[in-house]
Amino acid sequence: MKRVLALDHGSARCGVAVSDPTGTLATPVGIVERPDTKRGLERVVALVREHDAAVVVVGLPLSLAGGDSGQTGEARAFAARLSQRLEVPVELYDERFTTTLAQRAPGAAAEDARAAAVLLAGWLEAHA
Repeated sequence: MKRVLALDHGSARCGVAVSDPTGTLATPVGIVERPDTKRGLERVVALVREHDAAVVVVGLPLSLAGGDSGQTGEARAFAARLSQRLEVPVELYDERFTTTLAQRAPGAAAEDARAAAVLLAGWLEAHA
């Protein structure tokens, strides 16, 4: 298995996490400022290539009831733009509670990056 890169998308910041090659561990990498800008999107693309990711997972901010939220459309549009720039699959994955769990998780990494790691850990578990 190759690495999986996860993105906790937000308009101001995008948290980034990556798996180990075995798909067992999710590690926060950092954040990308303003990912919806040309420069931000280029940075995300560069991180995908730098980590040799085979799949990119973008967090889908669903409501508590499981429907679309105010930010769901933004995440879908970001994933679509990213997909056009990459040769690897871009998947959307439910990110409910990732920020709350990241706030409770210790670590020196930025909260957005920890949220991406929580998102990735859930995706890896679902695909084990």
